[in-house]
Amino acid sequence: QVQLVESGGGLVQAGGSLKLSCAASGRTLYTMGWFRQAPGKEREFVASISWSGSSTVYANSVKGRFAISRDNAKNTVYLQMNSLKPEDTAVYYCAGDIRGGTNIHEYDYWGQGTQVTVSS
Repeated sequence: QVQLVESGGGLVQAGGSLKLSCAASGRTLYTMGWFRQAPGKEREFVASISWSGSSTVYANSVKGRFAISRDNAKNTVYLQMNSLKPEDTAVYYCAGDIRGGTNIHEYDYWGQGTQVTVSS
């Protein structure tokens, strides 16, 4: 049984930083991604990373501010979020699959989500 457990969310002022973690167990998930969902909005892609870490993809809205990384020895993927803006406020979800992309339907495995709130 695959489990993804996120941590690291919280309340931060605009311009601040947070680092999210997602610990995976149960099977190898070669592509890992982060998505987010703000109140009243659809879940949207944030970033993804390949197994080797050599391939990363970012949404335009976070490019240059967020960085996704992974430590396969720890089965953990990270999302470093810098220069946070109020519009980054959302529940952030970790997702994984054998092969994934930027679409939510490409991922079978999801974490429970962690709240990130950015105050102005």
